[in-house]
Amino acid sequence: MINELLTIKPRDYKSDIKPIWCTGCGHFSVLNAITKAAAACGLAKDDTVLVSGIGCSSRLPAYIDSYGFHGVHGRGLAVAQGLKVARPDLTVIAIGGDGDGFFIGGNHFMHACRRNVNITYIAMDNEVYGMTKGQASPTSPRDWTGSKLTPHGPGARPFKPAAMALASGAPWIARGYSGNSNQIARLLAEALAFPGFSFLHVLSQCITFCPQQTDWKAIVTDFEQEPLSRADEAAALLLSEDGFKTGLLYYEPRSIWPSEAAPTENAKLVLDDLASAYQR
Repeated sequence: MINELLTIKPRDYKSDIKPIWCTGCGHFSVLNAITKAAAACGLAKDDTVLVSGIGCSSRLPAYIDSYGFHGVHGRGLAVAQGLKVARPDLTVIAIGGDGDGFFIGGNHFMHACRRNVNITYIAMDNEVYGMTKGQASPTSPRDWTGSKLTPHGPGARPFKPAAMALASGAPWIARGYSGNSNQIARLLAEALAFPGFSFLHVLSQCITFCPQQTDWKAIVTDFEQEPLSRADEAAALLLSEDGFKTGLLYYEPRSIWPSEAAPTENAKLVLDDLASAYQR
């Protein structure tokens, strides 16, 4: 086992399927970061599952040589939670984008933060619906005029993913930037080791529909302090900052759900809840 861990490389986690993302897409960097973190953590392919919904980012499970589930729009977190509750021995990583995770899947996002099932959620945020050709998303700037559907800008205040995660009860919140794959890999490795729901918000540029996002490189800054552990202090930061601070922002471990005291009954409640959501 030790020899295996010493010889495994990030490339060993890549599948034979080639990504079809646009040239310059930030998702390539996230893919590379996942393979780096997997190699660093020595993840067993047969015990690792990536779950996604719909969107450019949600294609990612096909590019990793492990188990994957490509579900329906906005439901990746629901599937990931159900899988982890049913098979707590697995490493479960949910993948999504800003549209998939914060619009149609927004309710699942809030309750995943609240429940604190032991999974990791990577939200690759490019502030646009890229796969459907460039419509405004929940995180698009209110004055963004790049879509013909909203030629004067969406007008609505952009969603603040990190602040919403905090308000919903997420115990581990971090942000990375696609221009720094090593940073994302480090944060992901920490997220995988965290006992509970870990939310990694990644600023992942889409230069096809938002070429101005190349300016992000000059805007992002490191969160140069210890992660906040008091919710009130974290709220003051996450509600006021510009959304470009990167690093581990909030860290406050709490009890994992379902609890070890009653795993069977809690598992049944989660699975019934998820089954009901799909019937709707």
